Amino acid sequence: MLPMHFKILMMLFMKNRSIKNIFSELKKLSKSEATERKLSFKFQSELLNYQPYLKDFSARHYELFDELASQLDLQGSINDLFDGKIVNKTENSEALHHQYRFNHKASEFDFKKITEPFINRIKKDGFKNIITFGIGGSYEGPKLLQEFTNKQLLKLNYYFISGPDRDEFDSILKPLRGAKNFYIFSSKSLSTDETLLCLKWLGRERNSKNSIVITANSKKAVSIGFSENCVVPFPKSVGGRYSIWSPISLSAGIENNFSRFLKGGSAADKMILGTSREDKQYQKFIKILAFSDLWFSNFKNKKNRIILSYNWKLRSLTNYIQQLEMESLGKQPNPKSVFKETGQSIFGGFGSTAQHSYFQLLHQGTADFCTDIIYSTSKISPLLSAQARGQASLLSSDLYDSSNLLEKTNSNSPVNIFHLNKLSLDSLGFLLATWEHRVFTTSCMLEINPFDQYGVAAGKVAAKKFLS
Repeated sequence: MLPMHFKILMMLFMKNRSIKNIFSELKKLSKSEATERKLSFKFQSELLNYQPYLKDFSARHYELFDELASQLDLQGSINDLFDGKIVNKTENSEALHHQYRFNHKASEFDFKKITEPFINRIKKDGFKNIITFGIGGSYEGPKLLQEFTNKQLLKLNYYFISGPDRDEFDSILKPLRGAKNFYIFSSKSLSTDETLLCLKWLGRERNSKNSIVITANSKKAVSIGFSENCVVPFPKSVGGRYSIWSPISLSAGIENNFSRFLKGGSAADKMILGTSREDKQYQKFIKILAFSDLWFSNFKNKKNRIILSYNWKLRSLTNYIQQLEMESLGKQPNPKSVFKETGQSIFGGFGSTAQHSYFQLLHQGTADFCTDIIYSTSKISPLLSAQARGQASLLSSDLYDSSNLLEKTNSNSPVNIFHLNKLSLDSLGFLLATWEHRVFTTSCMLEINPFDQYGVAAGKVAAKKFLS
């Protein structure tokens, strides 16, 4: 055993090592040939289980990244986020979407209090079709939630229109002309061209009895013709891609106990901030996700990640995560950072369908990529679970090393596998809040702002020039 004074000296040395020294050791690891190193870890909770199959990411890799996280004060940044401090520094704003998950009463973050009058109006007046106009976070979040729940206890039909293609608008609305329709317009700024175009096309069919607008710009809502009692507000400090927790998801609360979704997200928040043994395991789980993403993109040239969901109710999950990650992490590297590669490119979809389209490239092509697999065990559809587990094994290990070149598979992808213990709103809330924690942790390591989106704004400006 090492003498105590030597251990203390080693600890002081590790604490005082520079970020460049830690990064240099990571670079040395990337050039070694110990390709079979794996991290032994499992996270288990009431709502979600996780296990990594990360070839060439070991306990040593984790230790170095964790040392780097300590130098960058990762925990301090997480505390700042949840304490409501200015974390969106380019726009001088807090990021308060998580406040909805803490069950605030009599405040601007009380989802039930804000949405209940409008939900009651929809139920009372006997509407049959709920049509939501929105794009980006105003589309992906509500659509995911509606597909996930889809109760239809009131025999309501739900439609989502993104715009700006008139064919999309007509294909959905023309068959519904004359029906009992309720229109929801969702736009944080109310400057979204696609949504405003749909508002124009709808024209006189919209009135104060059959429509509402969900926005952080109440003044503009009134100026373009919405009465004050048709405006559902939410704060400017809630970003579009983080707005699934806000009144933007009002339609999902019509027939569901939306508080369960918020409760699931809150459970993840308490763990990222907690001090219990289970909390520490959760925090390590989040770090493994973020650290391994950085390792494989910066050191192993794996710039792409495929996200596969093996439950039909989660068929739009990849689209939702794609926006969350690529808008948050798709930034130029911080000149002060040792990392030069930021967010990965995200693609994927419903696993069973994907297996019959682009899986040939995954198993035998030359592309480098990482994989996230999400599934929930189903007694009715056992094939889904078998496919999820089978693909995880085949993608991550040498399960099928045939002597026949035509049959040989790559087995070169790092895999994270997430198992939802039940397909419930609280499980989904836990999963999505966990993904937000993964994204924020990654952004802190990269020293970039995950809450602005100047690239999106640039595209809008360019389009306006050609429109004029």
